[in-house]
Amino acid sequence: MDGTYRARAIGRVESVLRERGAAPRQGDEGGPDAWLAFDPAVERGLRELVVGQQLLLLTWLDRADRTVLAVHPRGAAGRPETGVFATRSPDRPNPIGLHRVTLLAVEGTRLKVSDLEALDGTPILDVKPVLGGPDER
Repeated sequence: MDGTYRARAIGRVESVLRERGAAPRQGDEGGPDAWLAFDPAVERGLRELVVGQQLLLLTWLDRADRTVLAVHPRGAAGRPETGVFATRSPDRPNPIGLHRVTLLAVEGTRLKVSDLEALDGTPILDVKPVLGGPDER
């Protein structure tokens, strides 16, 4: 199981959050509004996004420790050590961030979203709509 896969960033997060210690653990715990700045090459893929829509944002947590396999959930030393795959820890072998956000504005290749706990400069891997039913895209 030593396959290598290539992913490329399609944009970057623009946020007031610059330090990991200043970021909430989850977006709904005080994550600020932020801008998603996309590469112009993917502009066509941003069509049909609608203000008010719920989105799943996938990011690459580029400041994560990829050697971590167990953590104390939410950084609480009093909690039992738990395997990283049973947590939302950003430190993990493949630090893919998953963020549920609401689209607030669209300005060309820039999307303003709410409740994002990702740090400024975090690479964006993908965006997907939150689906409401089995017949949606």
